[in-house]
Amino acid sequence: MTKTVFRAVALAACAVLSMAAAPKGAAPRKGLPPASTNWTAATAVTADGSHRLGNPDAPLKLVEYVSYTCPHCAHFHKEADPVLRLTMVPKGQISVTVTNFLRNPIDLTVAMLTNCGDPKRFFVRHNAFFASQDKWLAKAEATNREQQQRWYQGDFPARMRAMASDLGFYDQTASWGLSRTQTDQCFANTAMLDKLKGQQGEVQALGLQGTPSFTLNGDLLDGHDWATVSKAITDKQAQQRAGNI
Repeated sequence: MTKTVFRAVALAACAVLSMAAAPKGAAPRKGLPPASTNWTAATAVTADGSHRLGNPDAPLKLVEYVSYTCPHCAHFHKEADPVLRLTMVPKGQISVTVTNFLRNPIDLTVAMLTNCGDPKRFFVRHNAFFASQDKWLAKAEATNREQQQRWYQGDFPARMRAMASDLGFYDQTASWGLSRTQTDQCFANTAMLDKLKGQQGEVQALGLQGTPSFTLNGDLLDGHDWATVSKAITDKQAQQRAGNI
């Protein structure tokens, strides 16, 4: 795959179609901080292997379906993070769940790495890969045909090791205290691989066509950007204040 083709695939697959405090009197769930605390300390892994940040009983529940190689996803993360994870999530107003939308082998490799290690540190790893996307994606675009052939041949662990080597991912995991051997063990985690594959069933069931995509309180949003999500959140908050839930 040439640099031009790779860039076209990464951009075209991205969508161009285009977290209210806990209720008064509500008892906090066992093991989770009370509503008066900063809810960014509350993280959980859902049944399908997705990761949730914030108050599990928040009146607003946002699910993000993201691809790590999607520039629009990185742009959304940059715009949404200051509002969602720095203001609304800490207050318990919204929970944010990240589900993988796998579009290519690099997405799978990064997803295996964000799930490598302590689950409570998932969002640290998730944020790091989006923050550095421009750097490692540029490396992907600059790889030659021989390198990329290794990404598509052999078993999954071997393919992921090749991508990690070519794109500098071992340096990233080393900064988190993971040795190359430990990182390779994550690539060989078949249980996690199966969960990531399973998440694609949800993607298909919802009929998602682009990334990032979103649901808010179970409703699929039409747009694929922060403007759409922000308006949906504002509208839902207005409905809840009026009692029209």
